[in-house]
Amino acid sequence: MSSATLSSTFLQTGCQWKGGVKSLEGSKRNAGKVFVKCSVSSKAQKAEKEVRLGVLGASGYTGSEIVRLLANHPHFGITLMTADRKAGQSIGSVFPHLISQDLPKMVAIKDADFSDVDAVFCCLPHGTTQEIIKGLPKSLKIVDLSADFRLQDISEYEEWYGQAHRAPELQKEAVYGLTEILREEIKSARLVANPGCYPTSIQLPLVPLFKANLILSKNIIIDAKSGVSGAGRGAKEANLYTEIAEGLYSYGITRHRHVPEIEQGLSGAANSKVTVSFTPHLMPMSRGMQSTIYVEMAPGVEIKDLRQQLRLSYEDEEFVVLLEEGVVPRTHNTRGSNYCFINVFPDRIPGRAIIISVIDNLVKGASGQALQNLNVMMGFPESTGLLYQPLFP
Repeated sequence: MSSATLSSTFLQTGCQWKGGVKSLEGSKRNAGKVFVKCSVSSKAQKAEKEVRLGVLGASGYTGSEIVRLLANHPHFGITLMTADRKAGQSIGSVFPHLISQDLPKMVAIKDADFSDVDAVFCCLPHGTTQEIIKGLPKSLKIVDLSADFRLQDISEYEEWYGQAHRAPELQKEAVYGLTEILREEIKSARLVANPGCYPTSIQLPLVPLFKANLILSKNIIIDAKSGVSGAGRGAKEANLYTEIAEGLYSYGITRHRHVPEIEQGLSGAANSKVTVSFTPHLMPMSRGMQSTIYVEMAPGVEIKDLRQQLRLSYEDEEFVVLLEEGVVPRTHNTRGSNYCFINVFPDRIPGRAIIISVIDNLVKGASGQALQNLNVMMGFPESTGLLYQPLFP
């Protein structure tokens, strides 16, 4: 109640006003009840939070989603936001749905003061992030949402992203942030590389199955679909309404930059090289992601074994849910949430299985998982600030 001005208190059958006592109408109907009536000041006093955060790149979709998720976090408070092209503006002027948030104005990264910051979410494009993170104070905890620290082999980064890695010494200390799989490593990390959206939706179902030797590392086909927000907020001709609406667009065929990240995680789980056939598609929806994965089961393995392994792996997890047998996951049912819904189906081809995994690409596929990781890094329950239920319809 520290952020509200108490103007009157109703107790049982009386109403305590500043100027005296007034009887309460309908006293018999309200007998025994306690009513508190408050008027909230137009500028609610901001309670000081335990952990002070910076959001670098707050004017993009992942940055704004971080701000939205933090609105109800009891321990994390934003003290710094950067956006070079929007410097001097408020978050509400850039994202009107966040106009109620009383936050500092955005500044250019060169003008950022980190003296009042404990941790940062870095929501900047790949390629620019390495130099910026390299220049940050060593005392900061960092969750990087770009691709710049996801690949352990910096030569692979150069091959797939077309430029040399400019912070190889930081790459050595970066921990890959697939929370449910690498929670213990994340706890002690200073720099966490937040996974990409497609790799998150694919690795969550496949890593436990590889670790249990239930599926083979050959003939893996992944058909993945994403909402347009996955392409970012920048103005691009390919993302115009008339280019996207009423159609389906395949892109990055055989060369999508998430391929080495997917294969890195799966190869680590399988203890052998895994190569996948991965084709992503852009869907005419703002957010959501589905990965339909076709795998070959190990000899003697049945669908029930895959389901049992996933159940054992995630039965105590808040955000990864194995659906009831036969229930088809839908992107609608994870919208706006940090959940991943998974199910397994038998293929018509003997010995093969179809796995469907759905997430919200901006939440579990980006900002939600980033917040989940920082919760772990700072020693808070990892679901803190993330128990928003999916938005439907």
